[in-house]
Amino acid sequence: MAAYDVVIIGGGPGGYNAAIRAGQLGLKVACVEGRATLGGTCLNVGCMPSKALLHASEMLESAQKDFAGLGIDATVALNLPNMMKQKDDSVGQLTKGIEFLFKKNKVDWIKGWGKIAGAGKVEVAGGDGQATTLEAKNILIATGSEPSPLAGVEVDQKRIVDSTGALSLPEVPKSLVVIGAGIIGLELGSVWRRLGAQVTVVEFLDRICPGMDEETAKTFQRSLTKQGMTFKLGAKVTGAKTSKSGVSLSVEPVKGGEAETLTADYVLLAIGRRPYTQGLGLESVGITPDKRGFIETDHFKTSAPGVWAIGDVTHGPMLAHKAEDEAVAAIEVMAGKAGHVNYDVIPGVVYTHPEVAWVGKTEEELKAAGVAYKAGKFPFTANSRAKINHEAEGFVKVLADAKTDRVLGVHMIGPQVGEMIGEYCVAMEFAAASEDVARTCHPHPTRSEALRQAAMGVEGWTMQA
Repeated sequence: MAAYDVVIIGGGPGGYNAAIRAGQLGLKVACVEGRATLGGTCLNVGCMPSKALLHASEMLESAQKDFAGLGIDATVALNLPNMMKQKDDSVGQLTKGIEFLFKKNKVDWIKGWGKIAGAGKVEVAGGDGQATTLEAKNILIATGSEPSPLAGVEVDQKRIVDSTGALSLPEVPKSLVVIGAGIIGLELGSVWRRLGAQVTVVEFLDRICPGMDEETAKTFQRSLTKQGMTFKLGAKVTGAKTSKSGVSLSVEPVKGGEAETLTADYVLLAIGRRPYTQGLGLESVGITPDKRGFIETDHFKTSAPGVWAIGDVTHGPMLAHKAEDEAVAAIEVMAGKAGHVNYDVIPGVVYTHPEVAWVGKTEEELKAAGVAYKAGKFPFTANSRAKINHEAEGFVKVLADAKTDRVLGVHMIGPQVGEMIGEYCVAMEFAAASEDVARTCHPHPTRSEALRQAAMGVEGWTMQA
């Protein structure tokens, strides 16, 4: 029976980062992963392939619609098989990179599906049907999440797909209905709209992207609508019927009213994700997930001695970078170091065009908590680089404590704002005031000047045309 300092169940962003950090600290570590490649949902069927398609489809649409205005005459056409191939090639390179890092840091990849088989034991079922038992001083659960189901809408990965199926449709749909107006649905809906589909988004709530700053979300919806998406908000899907040629959905208003039938070539079910905790043997060590399947933790420790949990199986935003931070912190705590995660500085990004990015509190959260704050806002229409690039949609908004001026939240919508939110993450990690950013010289002309101008706006001295 092989013995380890830590056995990690799951090879996604949480699991593989934990494994690599454990190897760097000299711990004997094994990572159990049943998928044929490492990287979990994110690398294989999530973050990475979706960004490959978002980038490629954005370039196609830009060439079709924007090049002429820049003085470039070009004729372009979609080659869907090649677009899918470059996506798969990129994913393959990334997953091989994780394998290389495992070897470099002496991490044992145990191929198979793991479950806890009592205190200090992990049983691994391989593809050959044989089971292996590993001994571990510490067990780290990093099994991630899976798409949430919806009663009456059965995913067959043919006509009704989840996020995985939506990454590999065999054709561009003439019509696509997306159930759920969250990040995943809007990103994948954007891909297929750019490639030629008529996209309708059905959302149970009366707004898109719950939890996003309300002003930003409204601006975002207006932008997507202008691009050609149709939204049916405050609507619920009560049933679906598939045929060889498409899907019929029964939809009715949440607040009551007459039902209607929507027809589409394909339907994407994207109402969220749920923790993947089934079949992990949690009962063997006395761990009981909550009603939603989440595992309760205290500084990454579960109620069972020597058993830890990170990432999507725990409470908090289901984001790869949150899992990565927790992975490193949990391993460092196991190794006797001071691992820590600042949950107030976990950014979020929607990789559409325009992008949306945020960190910290929204205006709605601050108002609900009774926190007095000041807001500074700067539009990209007044930013030189955005204007000269003909990409002047959106704004940057900074929320700062009215008394201390400490930055409490930042919300952006605009070109490539996902690349810029990191500046405010660093600022907030160091408890910066808005004035600290306002008095920091930024290069001109760049979009990043909007970050400074918004901070200047908190005290009313924005240099705005």
